[in-house]
Amino acid sequence: MIQVEHISKAFGAIQALDDISFQAPNGLITGLLGPNGAGKTTCLRILYTVLKADTGTARVDGFDTRRQILDVQQRIGVLPDSTGLYPRLTARENIRYYGNLHGHRGAPLEAKIDHLIKLLDMQDIADRRTEGFSTGQRVKVAIARALVHDPPNILLDEPTSGLDVMSTRAMRSFIRRLRDEGKCVLFTSHIMQEVAALCEQIIILNKGKVVASGAPEALLTETGRTNLEEAFVAAIGSSEGLE
Repeated sequence: MIQVEHISKAFGAIQALDDISFQAPNGLITGLLGPNGAGKTTCLRILYTVLKADTGTARVDGFDTRRQILDVQQRIGVLPDSTGLYPRLTARENIRYYGNLHGHRGAPLEAKIDHLIKLLDMQDIADRRTEGFSTGQRVKVAIARALVHDPPNILLDEPTSGLDVMSTRAMRSFIRRLRDEGKCVLFTSHIMQEVAALCEQIIILNKGKVVASGAPEALLTETGRTNLEEAFVAAIGSSEGLE
């Protein structure tokens, strides 16, 4: 479970987050939405301990992201906005390296890697260097790397960005599987069709503030709209394009 309580974060004169609070429960897919510059990625980076909030508290399974960093890192799997694979390592070696960083070794780790390779249909690329991989192949490796230590909380920053139709469908099915396993899934997306298909809870940020939150049906009722894209636009009070 992820809890964000009155978090604020500024970069000089830019107030990226301004007293935001929300919860992402276990066994649910929570969408974190917002236009460009709303603060979504800053929020995720605080949750996965890359940034520290100026004020407020963020907790993962009760552990403080500022004071209990290793405990938090053991409980999260992260797909950041850049996959950051090591190009001279194979897919399998990239995954194994992250397993080693989390203290996993030997036969149990190799069994977990084999399971993820099969689960993500990566058999044909598992022992190829990742240099030259397509976007979809890189995302698969990054997802496997994020899950190799079996974390209960999954943070995904635009997981289907750049994927083709079939890869997008497969990724959505995989995200639902994580939810069905009881994991807390928090992800950002700019594709309203994807949000409608996946999310049981939505948090909308604008200019660093939470401007709406709740189940998709509740947001439609609250805004008086009939689809999520129109509800999103109404919630942020703007007709600008989506991120």
